[in-house]
Amino acid sequence: MFGNLFEEEENEGLSLNTPKGRNAKLEKEPPPPRGRSNLCGIKNQGGTCYLNSLLQTLLFTPEFREELFRLGPEELGCLEDKDKPEAKVRVIPLELQRLFARLLLVDQQSASTADLTDSFGWNSSEGTNQHDVQELNRILFSALENSLVGTSGSSFIHRLYHGTIVNSIVCKECGNVSQRQEDFLDLTVCVCGVSSLEEALWNMFVEEELFEGNNLYRCAQCDRLVTAAKSAKLKKLPPFMTMSLLRFSFDFTKFERYKETGRYSFPFTIDLRPFCEQADGEDLDFMYELFSVIIHKGGCYGGHYHVYIKDIDQLGKWEPPDEDVKPKAQKKEKVKERCEAELQEDDPLSVLTAIIAQEPSQSVLLDQLGQQLMNKIGSSWNKKFRKQYGPIGKFLQSHKDIFMLVSNGTRVALKKNPPSPNTEPPSPAEQNYKPDPSQGSHWFDLNDSAVTSIREADIEKQFQGKESAYMLFYRKTQLLRPKEALNNPHYNVPAYLIQMAQEENLQLQEQREEFEATNNTVELHLHLAHCYKMKNGAMQRINEELDRNTTLSFDRRKTVGDLRSTIYQMQELWEGDMALTVAKCLPAGLHLYNNLTDDSVSLYSAGIHSNTDLFVWNGREVFGATIHAGAEWEPVLLTVVRPFLGDDVEHEVERGAKCEKSDGSFENGGPGLKREAIGFAGGATLGEVREALGEPKESLLCQEHKGGKGTVQGPGEGGGGSGWRVFPPDDMQRTLKELSLKDGDSLLVLEPQSFDSSVFTRNGDVVTVTTPSDCRWLLVEFQPPSKGGDMDTQEEGRKAKVSATGNMVRILTFTLSGAPCCLRQVDCTGKLLPPVCEELSVRDAGVRLMTTLALCPGNGPKASQLFLHFTVGGPPSAGMEMDIIVEKTSTVKEVRDLNVLLIDTSEMERLDWCEEVGEPLVDEDLSLSDLKISNGETLVITEGLLPPKVWKGLGLTSDVKYIFFKWMVNLQKVLCSDGIKAHRNPQIFLIFALQLMTLPALQDACIPAPGFLRVWQLEGSRLARILKGKQATLRKLKVGSGADLCVQNLLKEEDLGPKQLLLNVKMGVPGERWYYPPEELVWDASHDSSPRSLRTCLAAHFGLSPDSLLLAKHQPEKHTWEEISNWTQQVSKKKKKKKAESLLGAPFYLKDGDTIGIKNLLVDNNRDFTTSADEQGQQRLRELGEIRQKGGPAAASDRAKPRKPELPLSISVGVFR
Repeated sequence: MFGNLFEEEENEGLSLNTPKGRNAKLEKEPPPPRGRSNLCGIKNQGGTCYLNSLLQTLLFTPEFREELFRLGPEELGCLEDKDKPEAKVRVIPLELQRLFARLLLVDQQSASTADLTDSFGWNSSEGTNQHDVQELNRILFSALENSLVGTSGSSFIHRLYHGTIVNSIVCKECGNVSQRQEDFLDLTVCVCGVSSLEEALWNMFVEEELFEGNNLYRCAQCDRLVTAAKSAKLKKLPPFMTMSLLRFSFDFTKFERYKETGRYSFPFTIDLRPFCEQADGEDLDFMYELFSVIIHKGGCYGGHYHVYIKDIDQLGKWEPPDEDVKPKAQKKEKVKERCEAELQEDDPLSVLTAIIAQEPSQSVLLDQLGQQLMNKIGSSWNKKFRKQYGPIGKFLQSHKDIFMLVSNGTRVALKKNPPSPNTEPPSPAEQNYKPDPSQGSHWFDLNDSAVTSIREADIEKQFQGKESAYMLFYRKTQLLRPKEALNNPHYNVPAYLIQMAQEENLQLQEQREEFEATNNTVELHLHLAHCYKMKNGAMQRINEELDRNTTLSFDRRKTVGDLRSTIYQMQELWEGDMALTVAKCLPAGLHLYNNLTDDSVSLYSAGIHSNTDLFVWNGREVFGATIHAGAEWEPVLLTVVRPFLGDDVEHEVERGAKCEKSDGSFENGGPGLKREAIGFAGGATLGEVREALGEPKESLLCQEHKGGKGTVQGPGEGGGGSGWRVFPPDDMQRTLKELSLKDGDSLLVLEPQSFDSSVFTRNGDVVTVTTPSDCRWLLVEFQPPSKGGDMDTQEEGRKAKVSATGNMVRILTFTLSGAPCCLRQVDCTGKLLPPVCEELSVRDAGVRLMTTLALCPGNGPKASQLFLHFTVGGPPSAGMEMDIIVEKTSTVKEVRDLNVLLIDTSEMERLDWCEEVGEPLVDEDLSLSDLKISNGETLVITEGLLPPKVWKGLGLTSDVKYIFFKWMVNLQKVLCSDGIKAHRNPQIFLIFALQLMTLPALQDACIPAPGFLRVWQLEGSRLARILKGKQATLRKLKVGSGADLCVQNLLKEEDLGPKQLLLNVKMGVPGERWYYPPEELVWDASHDSSPRSLRTCLAAHFGLSPDSLLLAKHQPEKHTWEEISNWTQQVSKKKKKKKAESLLGAPFYLKDGDTIGIKNLLVDNNRDFTTSADEQGQQRLRELGEIRQKGGPAAASDRAKPRKPELPLSISVGVFR
């Protein structure tokens, strides 16, 4: 009926995970068990919420479910034989049986409908297309009836759901009655202009339609046109009555569908006697009770379905909703359940309940309730309760779950015992069909996989709004369930389906146990005490080999005692007590924290997770040293800096000290600094650190002064200094934690005689370390060629220091074994940088002093040359690059035509800093220097042809310059004769704009830069949006194959942000119905997109006060203006403040190119934005609407906006006749 217009909303049942990730998760984790409700949901395949809601309704229709289960394999066949050509297997009923059995018996949170939809003949795309549930209801029942032809269940759907309507036409002159009967599966009732279901049924089956005036009826008996009355009545009532609400309609004025969201009430029990042809019979024959409500949330072009269902067989476990579990609500519920309220004069609820309960009719006249209250407690309502609870009428209305108005609103009664209209107590027959809430017949919300408990009062919330009732299912109240069916999901389920469910439960249990075991297995790193020693407050490994491969996999659900026993078994030679302490590997060493003392606690409760470090020891000492545990004793790894002499270098290196390079290590035996990383306990004082270092008390300890006088040594510079702050004597008693020393901080240790050297100078509490500026060096390392060669293998690994001065030429031409060599810098990752030009100085060549240069085979480039890398086909991999030296003045064509790079029909593209193929070299006549290709860049050679210089476009107009073209994507690398060549890699929009400047139509225009071009994307023939962001890729801008684009030439440069809108604003002429010429205005909505922000922007543009402006957005398709107000809404104090309204969202959806009309209320009192042209357009739309309504042709230009094609809903059924 509505095709696939009801598309699933993104936030309703659609997963954002990729299919690959989703499948991987399902393979690892078994489905979770049922929730607290003990009911099973149904998985959403992407858009099958409509199917899930209907299937759950059928499942909770016990009569339908049991009729389906009565059909055995002897009638339906076996699914194992469905692929045999001679076997006639009724697949749809079989799959529906298996699905119902899983929903009833298999312990999983949700079941899959994939097998059922496969039996429908649906492909994977059908699962993502949402359809109308009313249409599915008819098609599914038709498919079931066709599938069950020739079986004992061929008529059970007709017996349960089909009824009969008789249509009668009565001649007013002769009294002749003409009748026609028709069968119905569901009653389609009107919603538009009707307030309730009863009113709609009254209009359908009680009101008569008169044929009179120009609309007369031809009577067969009178043989002429006469006045007649037409009516319809229900002739046969089925056990189950389905009501389909016509929520969706079509507006012939606006030419669009819309959803009726007004209030439409429906009763929980309904008497259909007034609508039936034969009103004789018992009352129970006409009484129906509501048991299912399918709800649609959203609009007519998208939404989501879920269902409220009454648990007839009490299969689920109902719990009060979370919002009901409050003291006040519990008090109301307790008062409601009492048969006779105990009087509490301070509680108005107790007083009123007692007054009504003591009346014989169980009700009180509303105007006498106040007097009876005064007689009961001796005080009036206004005097005792009004100040706290408000008027008595408001109090009754706020307790709808306890009180109800009857007798046309004149009497008030308790909801537990509502009186009959004649104030007589209910008859025993009526008491039989009224469900007792205490018996467990409760309501649940089944929303795909989620199942939650709801109250009956929640159904009334679905009377209106975007989330409202769409289908109603009633059952006869005389359909009573046997006691054996209550709380028994196995009732009338075939034995083979019960066995299938039991086998699946066993498999799920095994999978969950295996998953739980895997999921609870943690990797523990054991550190044994005999492998460590205490040094300076931190535990260090004695030998790396002794503590290797000490990883233990353990179940965290087990106790600490189990872990201790396991470790005892692993360490057979362990003697004495064993303590387990949580540890952590820090830069300074291993540190201990808390002990695991309670053996009865699980590892999970003890906070043990995967990759936790555990220290195994005796709990007292390690090799005689006391261990301090806790965060306050965390060790700190400090870099201890000491002065040293040049002849001590080799000795210090052997000790492990690191010679300082950047802060002044010296050549030829000169003085310098040495650095050594040493760990100390965080709770140790600075004096204890000095003592541990073996320094005398008169030694000074200094901390590096990072923000002080020290200068930074730059490239090519050899001199400089660094500042250090001397710790005062009081700090010697403070701990490292108190001094905020952390890992990596430097600590300079100086003896008093160190200041005799010119290297160290002290000024107050600051010590400056100065390095001479004339001592510079470079480390040259020989690297042999990677592939064979005649080089002497003994040269490999040879290093040499070369002294150099920043302003003198020190890099010479090296030759080794007769082969030319060049010098190349090495970066921090060990990668070779381009060769250094040997004609330049160290400073001009950009070589940093005190760094390493590699001596490699090959010539270095000259000052006029470039060293480039080349690769073929794509980004380079290891060893796949080719190097070449070319002149800077060489053109792209000359480089491409070199013999070593010659490839037929090839093109060159640059590799950007992300190592992705980016900008292509289009113009082959430009030189490398003109293209700003620098030394060391990588060019990629790919097969294909360059973009053609033939463009299709329209000429430039005089006022606004536009060029129209198509963006063509060519994945087969073929020439695009009418578009721009699309590259396989993402193309930057700025580069794309540069290509646009080569259009022939733009050759004569003065366009100095791409910023003077504005690129629009078209929808049909209308400008839709501007492409923004110079660095954004075309893929990010959602410019795909076949997109229609438009170029506009600007007079000034423009760079719009993603949230900046280009609006056409025009000021109204005071007293007239027309506007001044429009102006372009850029509105920045990135920080504030509210109407106030736009009003402020326009006021600043026109120099007016914001309060004097009235704004409206023009709707060109409807020729109307939509006024933009400030939307000041009163919000309840109890509710949170609403988020500021945005003009970028509903209902305005402002975008680029929209027209904003402005009225200055100081000089113009006319608040109407409509012009004479708008009125003419509206008149034309009305005429077209009348033509369409009469079935006439309409202009193609005025058709509604095209939407996705409507796909029909169908279910494939085999032939069983």
